[in-house]
Amino acid sequence: MDMDFNDDLVRLDAELLQLSEVSPWALKSNPYLAQELFEQWLSLPETSRLVKSLVNDVKAGVTLNIPGNVSSPTASTSNSIPSMFPAGSAPPLSPRSSSGSPRITKQRAGPSSLGSPLKVLSEPVKELVPQFYFQNGCPPTKELKERCLYRINQFFYGHRDGLQINDFKTVTKEICKLPSFFSVVLFQKMDFNCTGVVTRDAFVDYWVNSNMLTMDIATQIYIIMKQPDRRYLLQDDFKPVLRELLATHPGLEFLHSTPEFQERYAETVIYRIFYYINRAGNGHLTLRELKRGNLIPAMQHADEEEDINKVLRYFSYEHFYVIYCKFWELDTDHDFLIDKENLIRYGNRALTYRIVDRIFSQISRKFMSAIPGKMGYEDFVYFILAEEDKSSEPSLEYWFKCIDLDGNGVLTRNEMQFFYEEQLHRMECMAQEPVLFEDVLCQIIDMIGPEDESYFTLRDIKASKLSGSVFNILFNLNKFMAFETRDPFLIRQERENPTLTEWDRFAHRDEYGA
Repeated sequence: MDMDFNDDLVRLDAELLQLSEVSPWALKSNPYLAQELFEQWLSLPETSRLVKSLVNDVKAGVTLNIPGNVSSPTASTSNSIPSMFPAGSAPPLSPRSSSGSPRITKQRAGPSSLGSPLKVLSEPVKELVPQFYFQNGCPPTKELKERCLYRINQFFYGHRDGLQINDFKTVTKEICKLPSFFSVVLFQKMDFNCTGVVTRDAFVDYWVNSNMLTMDIATQIYIIMKQPDRRYLLQDDFKPVLRELLATHPGLEFLHSTPEFQERYAETVIYRIFYYINRAGNGHLTLRELKRGNLIPAMQHADEEEDINKVLRYFSYEHFYVIYCKFWELDTDHDFLIDKENLIRYGNRALTYRIVDRIFSQISRKFMSAIPGKMGYEDFVYFILAEEDKSSEPSLEYWFKCIDLDGNGVLTRNEMQFFYEEQLHRMECMAQEPVLFEDVLCQIIDMIGPEDESYFTLRDIKASKLSGSVFNILFNLNKFMAFETRDPFLIRQERENPTLTEWDRFAHRDEYGA
């Protein structure tokens, strides 16, 4: 009886050893089951012979030759796996996934050093990202480069020694697509040794090989104009370009006999450029500011338009004439400087003493004049642009700082009342019907629509199209009266020319001192 029971136990253990899988529940309920199965497998005569054979092969230096696949009698053909064990003695496979789907075994592309069939994860494929940043600019494509070289060869054909400056102007406009008055500056960039000629190889090296060809026009102009050791443009960097414009533009030909006015015109154009575009106000014009401004289209317009006065942005000679004449009228002793008493006469004494005091306190902008208490020509250009074009952001920032007495970044009721008090007094002296500040304040709040009605921020001011009129109410009596009466002449001007700025309308009205 006992003998039969022991035989059944041995037979049962042998059957367990051949099972392809053991349920997770069985292992969890009896944690020693796997260990017992492994020990029984080691005690089998076939296992002993196999281990001895493998050890002998290793000692003899023979490459291990693992037997082929062995399938469990109770397992399906789909579950067969490579095995180093003899038939009927394979250990159980790991449990199936919780979803019950068969386990998929991934194999390496190549065998390991020991020839083991153990699963090894394949290395992830590295994605090749094309280069997207080039320190010296994106290089041109082969097709673009060949097309450009073909055009270059056409212009340099027959000029083995190179092109002189007069012939180079066509290259600047046709190949580089730049305004023609950049030809001298561009020529000097390539004529390193000042030989007076630019060879084909020098042009190709600068324009094609240095990737200037693929840059946008703002970046091209920026690189051509700036000094190599700087990362910004100064006012002096514009002078060679303006000098060439004065020398070649048909609309400025009449100035050739008056060099002093050529210089004043060039200075005025540069001051206007920096007033509108150099938003940092530090005299260092960056590439970002150049790209965000409208100078490049204005330059292209000036190069294409024969009548320079039609180029209202920056280059109009008539605009320069109005600015210069206004300054000359105020500068009674003609020392090219004006003081407070001079400026108070501006616009038929339109400004209050209090706002003039704030201007000369240099809160809004530090004077470039080295004489204390005196405003130079450049300072006056900034003033007149701010005064006559209060719709622009530079103007709004200029006057906001003037009214902000404590410099805390907000305009309060008391600050505005301080400036309006003089306006009220002037109205009374002129027998005008006075407008009380309480009424004016309500009107200003309606015009600006601030987030908080107890004060005004610069953001509030910039968000309203009527902010310029607010400043006129506070310190320019003539414009305040015109706003109150809604001058029909100004209204008609705005309707007829909606694209013109306040400055354009002012310069047109005051052209030649009219």
